[in-house]
Amino acid sequence: MNSFTKPCAATAVSTETTVRFGPFVFHRQQRLVTRDGEPLALGGRALDILHLLVAHAGAFVSKQTLIAQVWPDSVVEDINLRVHIAALRRAFGAGQDGNRYILNHPRQGYCFAVPLTPQPSAESSGARRSERHNLPARLSPVIGRDKLLGRLLVEVPRQPLTTVVGPGGIGKTTVVSRAAELLLEHFADGAWFIDLAAISDPAEVCPRIMQTLGLTGGSLEQCLQSCRMLLVLDGAEHLLDACRELALTLRSAAPGVSLLLSSREALELADEQVVQLAGLAVATASEPGHLILASPAVRLLVDRVGARQQGFKPGERDLAPLAQICQRLDGLPLALELAAAQVDVLGVAGVLEQLDYGLSLLSHGRRTAVARHRSLDAALDWSFERLGSDERTVFQRLAVFEEPFTLKAALAVVSCTDVGVGRLPWLLSRLVKQSLVMVEQGAEGNRYHLLNTTRAYALEKLRRAGQWQSLHRRYVLQEAWLARRSRPELASQRLEQRAGFL
Repeated sequence: MNSFTKPCAATAVSTETTVRFGPFVFHRQQRLVTRDGEPLALGGRALDILHLLVAHAGAFVSKQTLIAQVWPDSVVEDINLRVHIAALRRAFGAGQDGNRYILNHPRQGYCFAVPLTPQPSAESSGARRSERHNLPARLSPVIGRDKLLGRLLVEVPRQPLTTVVGPGGIGKTTVVSRAAELLLEHFADGAWFIDLAAISDPAEVCPRIMQTLGLTGGSLEQCLQSCRMLLVLDGAEHLLDACRELALTLRSAAPGVSLLLSSREALELADEQVVQLAGLAVATASEPGHLILASPAVRLLVDRVGARQQGFKPGERDLAPLAQICQRLDGLPLALELAAAQVDVLGVAGVLEQLDYGLSLLSHGRRTAVARHRSLDAALDWSFERLGSDERTVFQRLAVFEEPFTLKAALAVVSCTDVGVGRLPWLLSRLVKQSLVMVEQGAEGNRYHLLNTTRAYALEKLRRAGQWQSLHRRYVLQEAWLARRSRPELASQRLEQRAGFL
């Protein structure tokens, strides 16, 4: 252990919001540590511990105090604390001149033992403090999004409007929040988060933004005309017209304001930069174990299980099932988090087995999350309830397709008297725009498919409507007809048997 034991000068600046130590800067409000401007991947518990140690820099903080503050509602052992202290030490390295950043004493606890230097703020030049924000606290690391975040860091400051688009549960809120954290230094007047899902009246969008910013009097565009600011609008899909109007107004009246939206549907404005968010990359079950563990989807699943089961390490038998779970759940972060909560009870293999019976085990999520993020059904309900009657009909019927399909196949299977052939292409395009149907562009034309999770949801709706049997029969006949055209007769006979014709 380092022999340094007396309090250091760091205590004098322990109340500063942003402090530097060595090559590191700790932005305490946004729970972010950077080294030479690059963010460090630190978990929520490690950041909580660092916050307490920095607040009492130069003095020892007992293990009991740290545990009580960081885990206020849980009973944990000393080993939990040591794991996160070790993570901080790995991130910071050996320290300067051989002095470690964090000291430990068997009886007195832990001490942050290097000098802290307050960071100058934009306030000194008459601007708002650059660290000012209301971004939601991030309790866990963001996994598998480094490349996408790098793109956002380059593009968002240069664009008046950037929209991150993707289906429910894919992690749009996490991505835009993390991007805003990393972009704080680019916006002198800060970054501000507005949850549009909490607004039902389009006329309330601008008043809510003004309330968030603490502005009174005048219009929003007048108040922001000289600002350099990032506004993060989360869940924009049900207020698209209001968001379009806001974007057009700010583009001319407040050119220093950048909008970063998360939405299941783009605004479709001329200067909009649309970033399509896909599920986390998934390894196949046949890949070597180290590649399975390195894939982002499996890393997230293991991380979330580990957050519930301290010290969880998957065994050799768990690797293939972990990859299969991630494939079945399309690499959707919300679905993986909900699945991780069931590993406590069912084990990895048990969770995979239960997925054969549908997604019911993912119906109970975090009670503290916003309503649309509490379960996978809730995330999909949020989209389904905003569909028109014909859109709902087509969405449910497309669930009969087990493989990617063409527009021609959809016309043959889905269209009928209540959904005519002439309307189906437009309805299908609407479902694509709303991130409920995925499209793949190939040399032979577009092919469409539903994510596994989305298909399971739509399939349940179709069965409840009593339409599964007839639609599935039409689907199988369509497949049989295609097989007759391109395959030997035996292939079509097998498909007709599935339809009960032989």
